Amino acid sequence: MTDSADWEQIGPTWKRHAEGVAGQSWPAGALYVVATPIGNLGDLSLRAWEALRRCDAIAAEDTRTTRALLDAWGIATPLLAAHRHNEREAAEAVIRRLAQGERIALVSDAGAPAVSDPGARVVREVQAAGHRVVPLPGPSAVIAALMASGATRDEEPGFAFAGFMPSKAQARRKWLDRWLAWPVPVVMFETPHRLRAALQDLSAAAGPDRRLTVARELSKRFEEIRTLPAGEALAWLDEDAHREQGEFVLVVHADEREEAPDEDLSPEQRRIMEALLEDLSVRDAARIGARATGLARDRLYAWALARSPRLG
Repeated sequence: MTDSADWEQIGPTWKRHAEGVAGQSWPAGALYVVATPIGNLGDLSLRAWEALRRCDAIAAEDTRTTRALLDAWGIATPLLAAHRHNEREAAEAVIRRLAQGERIALVSDAGAPAVSDPGARVVREVQAAGHRVVPLPGPSAVIAALMASGATRDEEPGFAFAGFMPSKAQARRKWLDRWLAWPVPVVMFETPHRLRAALQDLSAAAGPDRRLTVARELSKRFEEIRTLPAGEALAWLDEDAHREQGEFVLVVHADEREEAPDEDLSPEQRRIMEALLEDLSVRDAARIGARATGLARDRLYAWALARSPRLG
């Protein structure tokens, strides 16, 4: 706990930093794309706070949600709506105000605007109109989940962000087959009411032994992060009825099974793949072949594509 003596030291320090941020360059006629907390109000950066209070207006995905954040931080900047259903009109309104030399901030309900959230069209049209766009980085559910998963390495830092899974079962399975063929960790979002079906399909597509990190309620009071084999995810979910509540980020780790990519397939494996390729695309043959042979889908896809490039 911080006592009064601590605050006597912290107060001047924060004031000095706040004055330093306020004295930075804040160009007029610019759109400030501001990342906001994904759950913990303490994650708002000092620079984001200064931008939100300094701007002439804030274009928000949901004005009620953003007003609660602004009230918590003592910010009285006016709001205007900029959500999925009015982005074109919102972009026009923002551009008109930027042309008059105003500063406008763009925020989503949580995290980074225009990244799996509304705002990308506003950014594009502001750029096309010749106005400056200033990104203010900050909280991100994608990066937070990756940080806690250990799924990337210094020598192989790549990952793929896939966004939300499709809601329909058939579309979701095809989507998973496509994304999980990537040889890097894949980050995806899912809603509580579809989580159980999604985990079942994910285990089938990735294989029950593929490592999976499930992160729920990141940065919030009931944050929970668990890395386990994909085939055990439903059992873990059943251990606590509360685990199906909240917001979820799933990190599917890259396939760690050791393969010899330059070696050819065994005669039996070739027979299976050749039979599949008679009726299926390279992608589908690799997916089904992986289940039949136990080999990595990526290896089978490359093998099949080299022999049937027109089918890819």
